[in-house]
Amino acid sequence: MASMNRYLEPCPPIDGVFAAHRSPPDRLSLPAFRMHVDADHARSLTTLIESEIIPRMMVAHATGLSASGTSEIGSAIGVGEIEAFAPLVMQIEADELLNHVEAMITRGVPFESVLVDLLAPTARLLGEYWESDLCDFVDVTMGLWRLQEVVHEISARLPVAHAPTDILRRALFAPMPGEQHSLGTVMIDDIFRREGWQTDRLCETQAAELLKRVEEDWFDIIGLTVSCDCHIGPMRSLIAAMRKISKNPHVCVMVGGRIFSADPDLATQVGADGTARNAKTAPRVAEDLVRERERGAAAT
Repeated sequence: MASMNRYLEPCPPIDGVFAAHRSPPDRLSLPAFRMHVDADHARSLTTLIESEIIPRMMVAHATGLSASGTSEIGSAIGVGEIEAFAPLVMQIEADELLNHVEAMITRGVPFESVLVDLLAPTARLLGEYWESDLCDFVDVTMGLWRLQEVVHEISARLPVAHAPTDILRRALFAPMPGEQHSLGTVMIDDIFRREGWQTDRLCETQAAELLKRVEEDWFDIIGLTVSCDCHIGPMRSLIAAMRKISKNPHVCVMVGGRIFSADPDLATQVGADGTARNAKTAPRVAEDLVRERERGAAAT
């Protein structure tokens, strides 16, 4: 089990972050998208793509992924196709890229495979191109924006599926206070809403505001997202404080982010009830946690 010690270093100063940062909408315009990526120019672009851009693409109607059917002969996406597709996203417009993707879907490639096996690896490859000086930052930014446009265009055609349930569940999602990015929170909020949950989202989170919301409103699940490991240390005390004042005395707390994906045991170490392997499985994990907590409460 991983030690918490490496996460207890002080966080870097974040003065002024919340005044300048605004949560991006579910779909960014080109200027807004460019500004968002430019703001992270100092970070590894590959890290940005892994932690922000790819999850943003994957949120697009994620519950409709399984509706695309199973793989058939000729549906596999090979490495050669990815290597051929990646340069195209920097050379041609989104509508032309869409034609390429639609041709793959026509031949039997499931939509889930298009996202996971083509568009996500393509985004990673763009970051590698830039870090290897094979293309410039503007080309990569334009390519990522075109990928976003393709994802939204295709996913908009899919029906929205809701999990069958007679119980209305409520969830609150927020980035860990001090986080500069809220795309993970936007992503998970969208997925839960599409699964039939009633959700609230805080994007510019201050601890006091988060605790006030938890105290005043009933939530079955509170989800915290984190992308910077320097915020792991304060998470335990924040979760303990939320449990102490929660209007729901049996509230469940989930945590998410690449840190927990790499080391799921950290979830219990910070005092959470659990984490999900990925965003698509999170609603099912949340439902299981809530039902288990309800059974325990009924037995006492």
